[in-house]
Amino acid sequence: MLTDVLTGWTAETLGGLTVLTAVFVWGWLRRHHNRTGAAVTPGTTSAPAAAAPVRTYTLLGARAADGQPVHLPSSRPAGTVIAWRGSPAAAEQFELTDALLPDGTYAAEPLAMYPQRPHGS
Repeated sequence: MLTDVLTGWTAETLGGLTVLTAVFVWGWLRRHHNRTGAAVTPGTTSAPAAAAPVRTYTLLGARAADGQPVHLPSSRPAGTVIAWRGSPAAAEQFELTDALLPDGTYAAEPLAMYPQRPHGS
């Protein structure tokens, strides 16, 4: 009877240790793989470039054909100037900003609202 208890205990213990070892090795390999990434060539970085978040911008002062504000999704950074063709006649230029509006979108300000400043000021 004691032999049966010891034999069962030994098998369960070895099985548990095997599972724990496998989980540890899997976690270490996963962490190591994520840390090193793809093969690195000299002169390059190992970390991949982070994807820019997509923001929805409201073009201030612009209206769609149905009278609703114009929303534009973009992953470009704040300070980028974009052109929007609201009418067939001409394109308006807007600057993307970090200003968060109450509806959860970001503001894109029309450049025509501001007088042109000379370069260097």
